[in-house]
Amino acid sequence: MTAIALAGRAVRDGVLNVRKPAGWTSHDVVARIRGCLGSAKVGHAGTLDPAATGVLPILVGRGTKIAEFLVDWDKEYRAVLRLGERTDTLDATGRILERRSSDGLTEGGIQAAVGRFRGAIRQIPPMFSAVKMGGVPLYKTARAGRVVDREPRLVTIHELDVLSVRGCDVGLRVVCSKGTYVRSLCADIGDALGVGGHLLTLERRRVGPLLVDDALSPEEVSSGIAMGDWGAAWLSIDQALCHLPAATVDEEAAARVRHGAPIPLRAVKEWAAPAGVEQGHGQVVRIKEQTGLLLGLGRIGSRGGAPPDEGGEGTIHVDKVLVDVV
Repeated sequence: MTAIALAGRAVRDGVLNVRKPAGWTSHDVVARIRGCLGSAKVGHAGTLDPAATGVLPILVGRGTKIAEFLVDWDKEYRAVLRLGERTDTLDATGRILERRSSDGLTEGGIQAAVGRFRGAIRQIPPMFSAVKMGGVPLYKTARAGRVVDREPRLVTIHELDVLSVRGCDVGLRVVCSKGTYVRSLCADIGDALGVGGHLLTLERRRVGPLLVDDALSPEEVSSGIAMGDWGAAWLSIDQALCHLPAATVDEEAAARVRHGAPIPLRAVKEWAAPAGVEQGHGQVVRIKEQTGLLLGLGRIGSRGGAPPDEGGEGTIHVDKVLVDVV
């Protein structure tokens, strides 16, 4: 695995767990980290709104090549829903459109309404969002004063718990799939209770294996560079992709992988897969040499047409090379 030399230190390719401060955009964080790392490529996976805080996965070096394989990570949030106020942005940064009293609500009624949003639900993306319609982000349309019809999207709320009820403010714990808007969830719960509501505060506590307790602030990232250590805030590419099966290949196949060439399945000397994941046709796999070095990512296929389990000659097609050619 290559490394980026910086002030006598080496910053490896991978994923950095950064705790985004309130008021920063995700791009602000990327720009700050890029400034710290000099010539390193830097990106992010999973945008956070400026007012939100918490885990923002920062991709460093060749880590920028694996964003598409991290989008399925689930996420955990701590949110505060303010009942009785609807805003145009569905959060506290927006203009208040309507106020209603929430005095008649009971904790039992709130719990019952919240329970209706567990599992697979359909959400309408907020007008103030980066979702594009006709090639134009919705937030640009909203800023022009227009509202357009949006198609509902299917998302999954894996866990949804009421942590506290303090007057009109309801603390929530949300574990959800990719593409979930917690703003929309809060507004929808408020509507279900008949008083409206919006997202008051939001902290992202976890993205996949990245925990907020392990995250570093942008300032701490800079200090970590000076000390040569980011500790638990750093994941190698191999660690970040541990949810994918791993195929360890022989020396000849490893040389082919470094050049992006397909390799036969018979070159695989050892398979390792998470529980419940099979090495079937179309499955993305990590390709590793026998020293344990991650070489790249490939997809199980065949030469000629028929899948391996239907008589085709099993092949791993290399999608991404994650090491230098030697």
